[in-house]
Amino acid sequence: MTEHTYTNKLIHEKSPYLFQHAHNPVDWYPWGSEAFEKAKDEDKMLFVSIGYATCHWCHVMERESFEDPDLADYLNSHFVPVKVDREERPDVDKIHMDALHAIGQQGGWPLNMFVTPEGKPVTGGTYFPPRPMHGRRSFGELLRTLVSVWENERDKIYSTADQITSHLQQKAVPADKEHPELTWEAEEQTAAHFSQTFDSQHGGFSHQPQNKFPPSMGLMLMLRHHHRTGNSHSLEMVEKTLQKMFAGGIYDQLGGGLSRYSTDYEWLVPHFEKMLYDNALFVWALTETFQITKNPLYETAVRDVLAYIKQIMTSAEGAFYSAEDADSEGVEGKFYLWSKAEVMEILGNESGELACAYWDITEQGNFEGNSIPNRPRSDHEVAEQFRITAEEMHQQLRTARQKLMAVRSRRIRPLLDNKVLTSWNGLMISAFSRAARVFDDQDFEKTAVDW
Repeated sequence: MTEHTYTNKLIHEKSPYLFQHAHNPVDWYPWGSEAFEKAKDEDKMLFVSIGYATCHWCHVMERESFEDPDLADYLNSHFVPVKVDREERPDVDKIHMDALHAIGQQGGWPLNMFVTPEGKPVTGGTYFPPRPMHGRRSFGELLRTLVSVWENERDKIYSTADQITSHLQQKAVPADKEHPELTWEAEEQTAAHFSQTFDSQHGGFSHQPQNKFPPSMGLMLMLRHHHRTGNSHSLEMVEKTLQKMFAGGIYDQLGGGLSRYSTDYEWLVPHFEKMLYDNALFVWALTETFQITKNPLYETAVRDVLAYIKQIMTSAEGAFYSAEDADSEGVEGKFYLWSKAEVMEILGNESGELACAYWDITEQGNFEGNSIPNRPRSDHEVAEQFRITAEEMHQQLRTARQKLMAVRSRRIRPLLDNKVLTSWNGLMISAFSRAARVFDDQDFEKTAVDW
């Protein structure tokens, strides 16, 4: 049995994310009245840290800061630290995310906010490093600055808190206006915006500043625009994007399932965590695109995603789990990476060369010296290189995939967040239901009904 040096109040929580922090030296409280009463009694601000179990940068900040006894001691002495699972309390997350945006910060997780004892947000940010870097001041510096202001210039704290609270209250009050007449103007404007920002080389949309997120809802809107107007470009944007995503490193080429986002415009290097809702919406978009095009590629993709969901993300009772982490053994993406030497040893020369050519596994690699499997070349190009038919190629690749997956299954798998969220489960039930209807598949229907 593992003995822990530290244990805090999160030890009694059900959330996997909160439980991850139960043995930090930080004296975490769960969100609730006890934390706020302590802050009032001890005349301290609260430090509210929001994240979720499979959040990579949450893990990084935990290792760098929340597991540091000296920093934890300072945090415990001057603040009341509170941990929140944003999936368990989306209402708390939304308030503090809105506050973060109100002070001009980009959103994300971990979401760290400093709050008055009355619950009013003051300032915050996302990830804070343990030492100054990349234009970010260290977490320790931020803590010391806030303590100084709290002790010597408290009126500034409350002035800022009141301004943010006023902004949030005004935002929460709906405008007293009559409902406007419904027209197609908004759809046309959105279609034009997507057309202007479309990445014609790699699919997706380039208005996102650094990363490419799966734009499934936008793609479905473009399908409706195509259906209504016959606009061929709307359908072309959808198909290009779905095909590039399905062939990219953002998609787990061996095990199935879509990662949360790509860190580049080519869909090559993902942020390796997989979220239930992303995969559900991806299935929606693939299924609807199949309905319009009848291209069997989209059915193949749907079946591959749902096979992953049934194998990894489904409980014995039939409910769907929330997410898989990006990290294993403390390293982001380690579970998914391959070297060419490893693949060749597993498959032998002939099958190994084919698999490496098909999944772009090279000696130099495409990610930190190893390779993220992806498919930059067409089936025809690879089959032609090896002078075999596409059918023969896929038969060999099915066997290769099984062998590689057998080896991968012996690796340490990323954390599975086995929390069951009703709303996300609703999305996946709908994904199975839509696929059951469109592809006339009784197994999909049974999975949806048996939930």
